[in-house]
Amino acid sequence: MKKTLLVTALLVMLPGAAFAMECAADDIKAGKKVFKKCKACHVIKKEKNRVGPHLVGIFGRKAGTVEKYKYSKAMKKASAGGLVWTQETLNDYIKAPKKYIPKNKMAFRGIKKDKKRNALLCYIKDIGGETS
Repeated sequence: MKKTLLVTALLVMLPGAAFAMECAADDIKAGKKVFKKCKACHVIKKEKNRVGPHLVGIFGRKAGTVEKYKYSKAMKKASAGGLVWTQETLNDYIKAPKKYIPKNKMAFRGIKKDKKRNALLCYIKDIGGETS
């Protein structure tokens, strides 16, 4: 029988509000596979921008704030409106980027399956997506 490692992360949504994301080792492993769809445009292990901004420290970070990355007007507007990347906001964005923030630069159509999105978020969190 396989042992399952459970990681619980508290992610800040709004001041004073948080929710837990539970990630089994299998979720993280599955998320690594899902991330293959993202890695042509995003780096997660170091602060290096590509077609898209790096994802280091994305959880808890205000949208549109990675230095030396040229964001779309739509993403800058979302940032000015106070959008912060949490498990919930990233989940919604990754599901349908153009629907969540119309006219943003991300050409990716999204990940429709909840299980795949959750696995991806677990992987990002595990690799270094949390802010220090």
